[in-house]
Amino acid sequence: MSTPPPSPGLREVAEAAARDVAPALLVAFRSDMSVATKRDAHDVVTLHDGRAERAITRWLTSAVPGSVVLGEEGGSTGDARLRWIVDPIDGTANFARGLAYWCVSIAAEVDGEIVAGVVLDPVADNLFAADEHGAWLNGVPLRSASAPDEHATVLTSFPVQRDVDLLGEGAFDLVRDLTARYRHHHSLGSGALNLAHVAAGWSDATLGFVTHPWDVAAGALVLERAGGWFRGFRHGSPVHRPHEADDYVAGGAGNAHDHLVRRVRELSATIDPAALGRS
Repeated sequence: MSTPPPSPGLREVAEAAARDVAPALLVAFRSDMSVATKRDAHDVVTLHDGRAERAITRWLTSAVPGSVVLGEEGGSTGDARLRWIVDPIDGTANFARGLAYWCVSIAAEVDGEIVAGVVLDPVADNLFAADEHGAWLNGVPLRSASAPDEHATVLTSFPVQRDVDLLGEGAFDLVRDLTARYRHHHSLGSGALNLAHVAAGWSDATLGFVTHPWDVAAGALVLERAGGWFRGFRHGSPVHRPHEADDYVAGGAGNAHDHLVRRVRELSATIDPAALGRS
């Protein structure tokens, strides 16, 4: 079995793939487009998601023959030491409505570990990237920071309908907790971009429930390489690889947000695995 390229090379390939699809996505953004639904009326998809993922897949597998892709729209293309984890448009609901908070997310996983990640915000032209050597925003090194709770801002994509279905009143209890404990909290609709903004020091913490590998793989690496941290859980138990977690809290350097971590872990433990269809 061939040896994958080193992580800086993988990062460069991911950057090029994200840049390749960005122009078409920008043309489509704020244009008339058809919107379909997947799991429920709140989970939307456009034809641009599939088109972008197919283009990214072609780019990545051509650049690194023998690699495979796990994508939000197309699922897995097979097994290999190198797997790309791709979300062609993270924040599709925003993209479809003309809200400028969405991104392209690509991570490189080698033997189960994420070694490179890219989060591209095409509207702002911000490229967040990371590999074994560090994290960067448009080529400038990133360093996260997190203020004390009373001065902190928390970014979420929470609660969506599925959170309410799974957590019940616990979802609203957490919203009340966030409102009382933190200076601001915002539900913005792109988990990958939330993680990248915390990595840049533009916010202090972020959280999510019922996530998938493509939601967090790239953004979590960018945050960790920027000195931040990620606490993932599955059914309340710690998960040490972010892209294998169902639920999480993540933050910048300087505040462990212990209260928030405890609250999310407690809620994670209440989620019925059967309701998720996951083991």
